[in-house]
Amino acid sequence: MKKIIIINGPNLNLLGVRETSIYGNQDFLSYFEDLKTTFPTCELHYYQSNHEGDIVDKLHEIGFSYDAVVLNAGAYTHTSVAIGDAIAGIETPVVEVHISNVHKRETFRHHSYLAKNCVGVICGFGLKSYALALQSFL
Repeated sequence: MKKIIIINGPNLNLLGVRETSIYGNQDFLSYFEDLKTTFPTCELHYYQSNHEGDIVDKLHEIGFSYDAVVLNAGAYTHTSVAIGDAIAGIETPVVEVHISNVHKRETFRHHSYLAKNCVGVICGFGLKSYALALQSFL
C-alpha cells in the first residue's frame, strides 16, 4: 500500500466557499473522503496550512518516509523559493497540482518555483487534478 500525502497551501481551506466560479463549490475535506474511496490501495493523508514555513516543515517531516506527495501550494507556487528548495531536498517524489489552469490566469501565475523539482505538474482539471496526480503514482 502506497503512503501518499496531499498538501494544500494557503486559502485552500476555503474551497467550496471561495471564488466558486474558479474553484467550484465542493469543500476539500468531503472531496478527500471521495479520494480515499476511489483509491483504496493507498494510505492517504491530508495536510493544509496557510503558512509557508509549516509547509516546508511538513515536506521535511514526510520527505524520506512517504511514497509520494501531491502538492497544491496555492499562491506559494509563484513566490516560494523555500518550498521549491524543500522539494529538491527530499527523496519523496512530488507532483504539483492546481485546480484552475494557471496559464489562463494572471501572468504572475504562469511561473512556478516548484515545478523544476517536481516529477510533474497537473493543472486545470478542477478537483480532478488531485485524482490525476494520485493516478500518476500508481
